[in-house]
Amino acid sequence: MPDMLKKKSNRRIIREKVLQVLYAHSYNRDGIEVTAGELSQEITDAADRDFFENLTRKTIMYTREADELIESFAKNWEIERMPRMDRIIIRMGICEFRYFPDIPRKVTINELIEIAKEYSTAASGKFINGLLDKIYEHLVNEGKISKTGRGLIEESFNKPSN
Repeated sequence: MPDMLKKKSNRRIIREKVLQVLYAHSYNRDGIEVTAGELSQEITDAADRDFFENLTRKTIMYTREADELIESFAKNWEIERMPRMDRIIIRMGICEFRYFPDIPRKVTINELIEIAKEYSTAASGKFINGLLDKIYEHLVNEGKISKTGRGLIEESFNKPSN
C-alpha cells in the first residue's frame, strides 16, 4: 500500500471524538453526557479515555477564557461569525496549550490543522494556524504556558532586538 495513506494516531482520533462532543454540546448542552458517554465507550485504553474526558471537560470549562483570547486576536472577525467548527477547534488548541503541559505546541497545532481541513472550511487550516500561533505567543509572553517534560524545550517568543 502506498505511504500516502496515513494511519491516524490515537490522539488524533481522540481529538476528533472530542470535537464531535463539543459540536453537539454547542447545540444541545443537555446532551453532552449521552454523546460523550457513547463516544468514550469506543475508547478502550485508559490513558486515551482520560485524555478524552479531560480535553472535553476543560475545553467546556474554559470556553469563556478561550473566547476572550479568540476575540482579542481574530482581527476583523466577530467570534459568532466564525465557522462553529473553527471556534471549537481553536478552543481545543487553547485548552491544550494551557492545561496539557506535556503536549508540544507543534503537535497541538499540526493535529488541529489536519482536523480543520477534514471537518471545516477550505481556509480553516491557515486561519486556525495563524490564530493559534498568535495566541500561543501571547500566552507564553504572559507566563501562562509552561511546556515541560521529556523532549519539550521551553519556547520564548521574546526575541532580542538588534
